[in-house]
Amino acid sequence: MILKLHEENPSERKIETIVDILKKGGIVIYPTDTRYGIACDIYNSDGINKIAKLKGININEAKFSFICKDISDISDYTRPISNPVFKMMKKVLPGPYTFLLTANNKVPKQIQDKKKTVGIRIPDNNIARMIVSKLGHPIMSSSVPYNKDKEQEYVTNPELMHEKYNHLIDAVIDGGPGEFSQSTIIDCTNDESYVIREGKGEVKSLLNR
Repeated sequence: MILKLHEENPSERKIETIVDILKKGGIVIYPTDTRYGIACDIYNSDGINKIAKLKGININEAKFSFICKDISDISDYTRPISNPVFKMMKKVLPGPYTFLLTANNKVPKQIQDKKKTVGIRIPDNNIARMIVSKLGHPIMSSSVPYNKDKEQEYVTNPELMHEKYNHLIDAVIDGGPGEFSQSTIIDCTNDESYVIREGKGEVKSLLNR
């Protein structure tokens, strides 16, 4: 199934269809402000296992992130955040950043890494944030896999992703052409924050605070 949505004014009825899929343990491909991602309900182990299987990764070694609807939600799933880190997040979110933070007990163990950390995103995309808002809690997210040498085009094209994965996923949300870029990942689990991966999000002025 492919569902076309306008980012500026997503159909509430279609969003409810997507949320129903997620609640039942389904997985969907959805748009962000960078590359399209694959999502499931963070509290549904069936969905988490389906994404791990689709990507061919060991669930115990996977590094997942999850999507919050706004910055006020982040503290519900992490250990206390320092004032400098909070100010940094407030400055750039929603935006193309993933912040690596120390998870608290509300985060399912399946999506914490061995250091009990988790990547948190608030993408600048109304469709993604509206899904989370209607679901009532975050969605787990992982980027759509691709072959770097052969398949760069399809990860930006919802119809091509539907052709490739329609037998493995429950829906593709077509929010228009995607980007090939990735989010910038910033590790905020220690006293000093540092960049793990530089992506679409600019970092020079961000860390010189």
